[in-house]
Amino acid sequence: MSFDTVFVANRGEIAVRVIRTCRALGLRTVVGYSEADRGSLPTRLADRAVCLGPARAADSYLRIPTVVAAALGTGAQAVHPGYGFLSENPEFGRQCAAAGLVLIGPTPAQLERIGNKLAARQAAIEAGVPVVPGEAVDTPEAAQRAAAAIGYPVLLKAVAGGGGRGMKRVDAPAELAERFALATAEASAAFGDPRLYVEAFVATGRHVEVQVLGDGERVIHLGERDCSVQRRYQKVLEEAGAPRLAPTLRTALHEAAVRFAASLGYRGLGTVECLVDPVREAFYFLEMNARIQVEHPVTEMLTGLDLVAEQIGIAQGAALRLAQSEIRFQGHAIECRINAEDPSQDFRPSPGTVRMVRWPDAPHVRVDTHVESGYRIPPFYDSLVAKLIVHGADRARACAAMREALAATRIEGIATNLALHQAILADTDFATGGVDTNWLGRALPRLLAPGLQAVPA
Repeated sequence: MSFDTVFVANRGEIAVRVIRTCRALGLRTVVGYSEADRGSLPTRLADRAVCLGPARAADSYLRIPTVVAAALGTGAQAVHPGYGFLSENPEFGRQCAAAGLVLIGPTPAQLERIGNKLAARQAAIEAGVPVVPGEAVDTPEAAQRAAAAIGYPVLLKAVAGGGGRGMKRVDAPAELAERFALATAEASAAFGDPRLYVEAFVATGRHVEVQVLGDGERVIHLGERDCSVQRRYQKVLEEAGAPRLAPTLRTALHEAAVRFAASLGYRGLGTVECLVDPVREAFYFLEMNARIQVEHPVTEMLTGLDLVAEQIGIAQGAALRLAQSEIRFQGHAIECRINAEDPSQDFRPSPGTVRMVRWPDAPHVRVDTHVESGYRIPPFYDSLVAKLIVHGADRARACAAMREALAATRIEGIATNLALHQAILADTDFATGGVDTNWLGRALPRLLAPGLQAVPA
């Protein structure tokens, strides 16, 4: 499985991230780009860049035959899919394998099983990992029966996907038929699969996920992350470790994640996402993401590991180079996702030209971005501009460091959620730690209040 050239099948900050690690490892890189990304930072950093097609992702980044042909035609022997796009597509994994390309990630069979939420849920049950009460449904009538048995409120969720698409909360029987139709339509449009399942809704749940790493024989964990600061099921801010989590519950989460991944013979980097019920001090398996996560830098800041390098080592056939007892967690880390969107206009996307950008420069701050002064943000993809990541000896000092980093950041020419992050970091609820996944939705009216000033660092 040895290779010396990696095809980066992605764009934006994650493409930059992968290219830089490959360069540090002495590997040549080729990046595929769409016409909208011509001349972008990843295309200039890679050893070679090749156009995959028009701007729309469906015509470029998501075209499996095109990506495979581009990798082969440029002499790559391996493909790093990053996150999103084809990163969890089992058919992409199969076509890479058929072409003799190493996919830097889990096996196609593992992608198939994990990508289907019902199959992943069953695997969790078989591994002895608790799951949220629920069941698959194929009609509104079946959903009504299941919801009545579970008890309202419930969530309708897409079998084939995540990221909040195809997900609807239902608080009463009268709402179910309409929400079922909406969720089915969303799931079909987003994933090509209209199937849904119903699960109980935990009103004050926290989203806590565990980073795992496996070589097909052995699995270790790299700690947990709290991703509860969300808006409409989209993560906004993440931190590691999870604040205000009972030690016994933290240990149980780690052990369950390792047990689940080990039951799959998991190979590569993955994240086991759980819903934590702080009232009952219980947790439930939600899903597993079989790829690198957007928020992986906070884990890197705590462990000192390069997770992309670990992915590549396993893809080259190496065994895990560390035992669980050798993983050390130092301090606390926070990541803010800076998006090109306008919070005052219901978070409307804000593509356009970045006239000027200034990122913070301090030893405890990391900036993952592909954006520079003069860059034009295209309207065709997600709105992520950059990730600001800070590390502190403890959570209080990490929060202080993030306030300083946000204050030092300047972006002109587009609307961003920078001020929202400043408001979050200034909020007493967030400072206390342990907010639930609905906290941001409840807090937005005061966080976005006109004239709100962030507390100076």
